[in-house]
Parts: sequence; C-alpha cells; structure tokens
Amino acid sequence: MLMNKDHDHHQHHNHDHHHNHNHRRNCSNDNVERFQRDSSDNESPFSDQLSSVQTSPEAKSQWSYRQQTVSDLYPNYTRLLASLVRVEGNVYSLAAFEGLLYTGSDSKNIHVWKNCKEFTGFKSNSGLVKAIVISNDKIFTGHRDGKIRVWNASIKNPNVYKKIGTLPNLTSIVKKSIKPKNYTEVWRNHRAIWIKHFDVISSLNLSEDHSLLYSGSWDQTIKVWKVSNFKCLESIPAHDDAVNAVVAGFDGYVFSGSADGVVKLWRREIPGKRTKHSLLQTLLNQESAVTSLVVNPSGTVVYAGLSDGVLHFWERDKLLSGGRVLRCHKLAILCLTVAGSLVFSGSADMNICVWQRDDGGEHRCVHVLRGHDGPVKCLAVDDGGGERSWTLYSGSLDRSVKIWRVCMETPEMEEEELMATSKDRDTSRWSCNVGFQRFTEQGLLNQRRPARVEGAPHVMGSRGDAGEHVHM
Repeated sequence: MLMNKDHDHHQHHNHDHHHNHNHRRNCSNDNVERFQRDSSDNESPFSDQLSSVQTSPEAKSQWSYRQQTVSDLYPNYTRLLASLVRVEGNVYSLAAFEGLLYTGSDSKNIHVWKNCKEFTGFKSNSGLVKAIVISNDKIFTGHRDGKIRVWNASIKNPNVYKKIGTLPNLTSIVKKSIKPKNYTEVWRNHRAIWIKHFDVISSLNLSEDHSLLYSGSWDQTIKVWKVSNFKCLESIPAHDDAVNAVVAGFDGYVFSGSADGVVKLWRREIPGKRTKHSLLQTLLNQESAVTSLVVNPSGTVVYAGLSDGVLHFWERDKLLSGGRVLRCHKLAILCLTVAGSLVFSGSADMNICVWQRDDGGEHRCVHVLRGHDGPVKCLAVDDGGGERSWTLYSGSLDRSVKIWRVCMETPEMEEEELMATSKDRDTSRWSCNVGFQRFTEQGLLNQRRPARVEGAPHVMGSRGDAGEHVHM
C-alpha cells in the first residue's frame, strides 16, 4: 500500500521571528532562522502585475571564479572542482538543467552559468529568490515577497530571459476579489484572497507529469497551480506552522514538511474537472522542525531532513512501518537532493554528506564533502555525467557556490591504505584502519572501504567540529 519554515539563519537580520507563535514549537536551539519580511518590503500586490511580459535586464556580475587545482593522479575521484564566490550576499537557491546552473540569492537576481562561466542573468526587481524549479522551457522562481515569477529564454536569443507571468496574475486577483467567499482569514485576523501567498515562499516542486506546480509557504499553506495557464487550482491549509518543503512523487502523492515537526502525505484526487488533495497519513510528528524533503529518482523512497541533523526516510512499500533514520550531521540539515542511488544532505555544520542506498535498501555514508565556511543552504545535481559520476552544486551562506565531482568509483589502493592530498597539493598514501571518506576544499581523504554510518562520525579539521555553534 502507498502508504522547508526555512531553517536558515541570517546574521544580517535582527528580526528573526515569525508570526503565529501560538502554533510554533520551540526550535530556538536548532540554529533556525525564521525570516520576517523587512518593513520596507511593502510592495503593492499589483506592483509586479502591470506587464505580463517584460524583458528582465541582465544583472551585473559580482562573482569571482576560483578553480580548484589538485593532483591529476586520479582525475575521476570525488573532489572539489571550482568555487563561484559572490562579492556580497548569500546563495539561497539552485537549479541545474541541461548543462545550465541557475543561482538565486538575496540580491533578487537569478544568474545563469554554463561550464562554470556566467552565461547570462535576469533580475526579478523584488523578493529574495528562495526556490527555483524548471519545467521544459519555463523557469519558476519563488520569492520572499510571496510571489511566484515565471520566465523563459528568448527563442531568437537564448541569452535573454523574459518574465512571462506572475502567480497569481492580475486578472485572477481582480476576479477573485469580487466575491467575499474567495477570502480566507490569515495572520492577525486579516483576510486575503485564497489564491495568494501572504508570506515567504519556501519551496516549489512539480508533479511527476509537470502539469502541476506546488508551492509551500511560511503562511502554512500549499497552493496548487496549473502549469499550462498559471491558474491556482487549490489552497491547502497544510500545517500549524510554516511549510518548509513540498515534494510530489509516488504516482499522484504529495509530501509536505513543516516547522511544526510534521511530515504529511497527501493524495491527489481528480473528481471531475477539479483537482483536490486530501490528507492520507501523518508520517512524522515530533519536536524538531522539518527543513527539507526529496523523493529518489526511482520514486521508491522519500527523505526528510530535520533541524536536529537527523535524516528520516520512508520506503514506498513500507510507509506504514514508521520509517528509518540516518545520522551524520551535528547541526540542522538544511537541504537535500538525489541522483541515482545517492542522497546528498547539506547542513548548518557546513558539511555535505553523500549517502548511497544499495539494492537491499541499506544506506551508508560514502563521502563527507567539506570546504564551505558557512551553512550549506541549497544543493543541485547535474546528472550529465552518467550513472557513475555526477556534478554536484552546493550553495552556502558563505556567499559561494561550490562545484563538486562525485563518483561511485574510488582509486584502487591496498587494503588498509588511505590516499590524501593536503593544502600544499602534495598527494600522500597512508596506512590506516579508518573506514570513512572525508573531502575538503584543499584536498581529499579517501579509503577503499567506507564504513557503514550508525552515528555522527568524528570529522577532522578545525571547521564544523563537534559542539561548534553556527550562526547563519
């Protein structure tokens, strides 16, 4: 039987609180930032709707490129390839599609990269970019101002992106505003049209057939949009606190995770012409906030990252069994992504854990990627490398995007040997019996037989060690 409120600290904001305190569980010890819109962020709901099609100017680049130089003795092992570093501001969202990388930041710009070089960019004019998803020729961006913007590349000039819509659009707002029944009570006894998010959009995800777009928001709702005409089909009052993550999978099902510590499973029903989702099951209900969700490529496992650093997962044919947990991080998991049999988890401890799931459903941590100087906020994978090698992108609150090669193979070594490269880029071979792989910005620590992870491993180095409190 079939059966992320975002936890990013931001050290530049003094108003790290959120509305609806009566429904919030105390997550103050989870290194969790709860964004509140700036008092200056008071846009008119119609300010972004005046032109349904407009060319967005390319933003001026404020990035620097740093290529990582390491020994070419083993060119196909897992390692850091390069870093893209912003002059100022942090990276909050990533998406990889057909050889292009899209990055969203607090500068309100979306930059597009090709082969580690800036290809083009476009400017949204308002709203920090919290989420990016791509459906064929359409790019959907979710923003801090509660709006979803839609873009596509010009047919004549692929370097030029145009904004082709905003969700909800002006026409829909005007139509819904006429009838009182279209208003619903929201924060602080205010009433708003049900098709609009009135708080930060934290998550975007597409249905498996790309016909529907799901948006999760700190306003505690999930909204369902039709991709073909941008109409809002449904608003789901999903949780008692901010919705941090929403993901579709398992053939018509939707998973949602919230700051209320709950993971819910929704079933999509299509009675006649109306799309409706009903709650099928609560998979998890505990104190730590749910920050991220992802479904593996084969559609057989759903993973949930939590603010206590634990990774929960449920298998499709065992959803009623209570799920299982994996432990690797010392601080909150902030983001997840998947590729092949691998699961990647980025954390406030500044590390990225790479998990491999075998045919029997068992997981082991095969790599720990290190190099960021701040919490890892977002991840994206380009699977162009085939079934044994992937390009992983990681965005961090250290103002950088790092580009990694992640390979299934490791260099052949003797039974109890370990290969290491150091800051001076020398490659050394060591004899040891530690069955764990660690990778840093300066180099790689790699062993032939990584150990199965049962608890949080001791990670060597001065950054992100046990007990270190990270302020985001």
